[in-house]
Amino acid sequence: MEQNQNLFVAVNYKLYTVENGQAELVEEAPAEKPFQFISGFGITLDSFEQQILKLEKGADFNFELTSEQAYGQAEAERIIDLERSIFNVNGQFDSQHIFEGAIVPLKNEDGNLFYGRVLLVGEEKVRIDLNHPLAGKTLRFEGHVIEKREATNQEISKLIEQLSQDHCGCGDCGDCGGDCGDNEGGCGCGCGHCH
Repeated sequence: MEQNQNLFVAVNYKLYTVENGQAELVEEAPAEKPFQFISGFGITLDSFEQQILKLEKGADFNFELTSEQAYGQAEAERIIDLERSIFNVNGQFDSQHIFEGAIVPLKNEDGNLFYGRVLLVGEEKVRIDLNHPLAGKTLRFEGHVIEKREATNQEISKLIEQLSQDHCGCGDCGDCGGDCGDNEGGCGCGCGHCH
């Protein structure tokens, strides 16, 4: 039995949401910039990782995850109203970054970073949806396993260092702190991967 911890995996894929038999492309990790992860670190959805780890290098895949296997159902209590003044910079509301549809980085009282989507900018409050953008969706992944091997100590050390910083750990955030917001509906760092 293959040991499934600390495996370096690279896949290219297309991610679709599936509703009423209709599939809509929402994300792509092309072969020239594949999604890479090390197993056992919680970087990906558990159910995604389990499906991929069953496969060998060179294998194609096509599988669906229910919303329960993916990001769960959207919950009304995860939609909150925050004081507009929280988003002031130098005494002025930050309309450049805070607008309907924007993915914004937030920190809780413990200093943990997370992301929310702006639903409404009001006169006094800003309504934020803290549900994952793919909550409530069935997801279909179609792709190819480019690499699957034991991770090197250097790769594991680099990942641990990235995870200890305030960004998603994708390796593409550099020093931006994860708030460059390039990826609508993704982690917010521009890595293009919603895991």
